[in-house]
Amino acid sequence: MPSTTLDRESLAQTLANARQALLDARTAGGWWEGELSSSALSTATAVFAIHLLLGAIDNLPPEREREVLDEATETACRGLIRDGLAWLALHQNRDGGWGDTMLSLSNISTTALCWAAFAADAPGAGAAYGNVVRAAEGWLTQHAGGCGPEFLVPAIIARYGEDKTFSVPILTMCALAGRLGEGRAAWKSVPQLPFELAAFPQRGFKWLRLPVVSYALPALIAIGLVRHVKRPTRNPAARIARAAARRRALRLIERIQPQSGGFLEAAPLTSFVIMSLVGAGEFAHPVVKRSIDFLIRGVRPDGSWPIDTNLATWVTTLAVNALAIDTGFTTHMPDDQRRRICDWLLDQQYRREHPYTLADPGGWAWTPLSGGVPDADDTSGALLALWNLGFRDERTKAAAMAGVQWLMKLQNRDGGIPTFCRGWGNLLFDRSSADITAHTLRAFNAWSADVPSLRAKRGRRACFRASKYLVGKQRADGAWTPLWFGNQHAPDDENPTYGTARVLCMGAIPAAPPFEHWRAFTPRGLRWLLQSQNADGGWGGAKDTPSSIEETALAVEALADLRPRINELANRADDARLPAALDEAIARGVAWLIAATDHGRVFPPSPIGFYFAKLWYYEKLYPLIFTVAALHAAEDRPRSFP
Repeated sequence: MPSTTLDRESLAQTLANARQALLDARTAGGWWEGELSSSALSTATAVFAIHLLLGAIDNLPPEREREVLDEATETACRGLIRDGLAWLALHQNRDGGWGDTMLSLSNISTTALCWAAFAADAPGAGAAYGNVVRAAEGWLTQHAGGCGPEFLVPAIIARYGEDKTFSVPILTMCALAGRLGEGRAAWKSVPQLPFELAAFPQRGFKWLRLPVVSYALPALIAIGLVRHVKRPTRNPAARIARAAARRRALRLIERIQPQSGGFLEAAPLTSFVIMSLVGAGEFAHPVVKRSIDFLIRGVRPDGSWPIDTNLATWVTTLAVNALAIDTGFTTHMPDDQRRRICDWLLDQQYRREHPYTLADPGGWAWTPLSGGVPDADDTSGALLALWNLGFRDERTKAAAMAGVQWLMKLQNRDGGIPTFCRGWGNLLFDRSSADITAHTLRAFNAWSADVPSLRAKRGRRACFRASKYLVGKQRADGAWTPLWFGNQHAPDDENPTYGTARVLCMGAIPAAPPFEHWRAFTPRGLRWLLQSQNADGGWGGAKDTPSSIEETALAVEALADLRPRINELANRADDARLPAALDEAIARGVAWLIAATDHGRVFPPSPIGFYFAKLWYYEKLYPLIFTVAALHAAEDRPRSFP
C-alpha cells in the first residue's frame, strides 16, 4: 500500500468548517444540548404504558376517571397511542424486526417490545397493522424459534445473563400485553424482583446484592410489585412480607421520583414504572400521573420518543474539551463565552446528597434536568472542561476539589472506577470499567497542581491503583473494552476501538508519578489500534467492522496524542517502524474523515451508544465533536495534556 501524506490544507479547511459548525450548535445560553435519536424501544414502551393506563380507567365512573386523567390529557394520550403505533409501523426494519434506533440492526429485545406494543391497537382495527405484527412474529420465530413463552423467555434472558435490569422489564411488558399467555400462567416466566427490600433502610441496599443495577431501583419496586400481584408466591411468609412492604415501597418510589416525573429522564424506565404500577392496580398513584406528564412532554412531533431527554452536560463537556485541544481556543471562544459555560457547569454540580442513589455531593450527571444521576464519566468530563475553560477562581477550585473527592470515594477495591455507586455488587454497571477509569485519571492529572488531596498520599495511591487496574484489564491482544459504548457490527456488540482509544489518551499523560504505569500498557494498545484500521483508512468498533466518523475520530485523536512520545514508545517496544506507522495511520484516518464529512460539512451519526443492558442510541453531536477533537489533535501543534 503506498504511503499517505497528511494533506494539511484539506485538514485545516475541514477543521475550520467543523469547528464553526460546533460553535454554531450552541444553545442561546451558550452551551450545547444535542439531540438524541428517536427510539423504537422508547416509543413502544411509552405507547403501551399509556394504553394500559387508559384501559384501566375506561371502566371507571366518570368522576373517578377524571381523578386520574382530565379530559384533555386523556384525549392527548389517545392521540399519542395512534401516532406512536404509526411511527413504529413506519420504522419497522425490512426483516420484520426493530432495532433501538432507525439505524440499528433488529434485536430480540426491541422486536419483542414493539410486538407487544401493538396489543395497544384499537379494537376492530387489527387489520391496519396485521402485516406489521405478522412480520414481527416471523422475525421472532426465525431468531428465537417461535413466539411462545417457551421460546421468547430463554432468548431474552440469554441476552442479558445474570443482570435482570432489562430482561425482567421486557418480560413484564410482554406478560401485561398478553404475549406470554393468559392469567396467572403468563407470569410464571417473569422472575420475581424483591421489591420488599424497600422496607430496608436505603443505605443498606448496597449490601443486599440486588439483581438489578444501582440506578434501577424504581423498576425493582414497580415490576416486583406487579409480579407479586399477578402471581403471588405460595410461600406464606414471603407473601405476607411482600404485602406488608407494599405501602413502604410505594412511598419510596414516590420520594425518589424526580421533579420532571421521568426516572433518569428516560422514557423506557419511566414507562416500565407506569405499566407496572397500573398492572398492580395503582393507576391512581401520584407517581403514575407525574410519569404520564413526563411522557406527554417528551414525545416528538412525529410520534416517537428519544431514549433520554438530553445529554446536555455530557455533550457540553465533550465539546469544550474538543475545542480546547486547539492552542487558539481562547480566540474562538473569548472569556465571556467560556465564563458563561463555566458558570453553567458549576451550577450543575450536585451540592446535596442525591435522593435516588444517596451519592455524596460533588458529582455531575449527564443532564441538568432533575432526572439525572451523578456518575463518574460525567464528573470526569466536567472536571476536564472546567480545567480547559481556564478559570482558577476559588469557586472553580472548590468545585474541582469536591469533584475529585467524589471520584476518590467511588473507587472500587480493585482500583478501578465504576459508574454510579461503589459497593452495590457484581453487576456490569456497578463494576469498575477501563474507559471510565482512564477518564478519571485524566481529570486527576488536570487538577493535580490545584487540588492538594491529589498530591497527598491518598491521592497518589488512588492514581497508582487506577493505573494498575488499567494494566490488569488490558486484553491479551492489547485492547480494552469500554462499558458505555458498543458497536452493533462487532463481536458481542463490544467496541474495543472506543475503549482502547480512550485509555490511550490517558497514555499521553507525562510519565510522572503516580501516572507512570502508562509505559506498561501503551505500546501494545497502540499496536492494536494501528492493526485495527480498515483498508479504507477509517475505524469501526473492531477490526473489519464498517468505519464510522465517531470511531475513526476517536482513534485519530488517540494516535495524535501519542505522537510526541512515539520515539519513546518505539524504543520500549523495540520497533523502529512505529513512528512511520503512526504517521501513516493518522494521515489515512484524517483523509477518511475529510471525505466522510464532505470537508467538515456533514456529520451522519452511527449507533455507538451502549446505554444500559444493550440499549442503543446515537447523538447527533458525537460525530461533530469527535471530528473537531481528532483534527485539532492531528494538526500536531504544541499542547498540554490534562
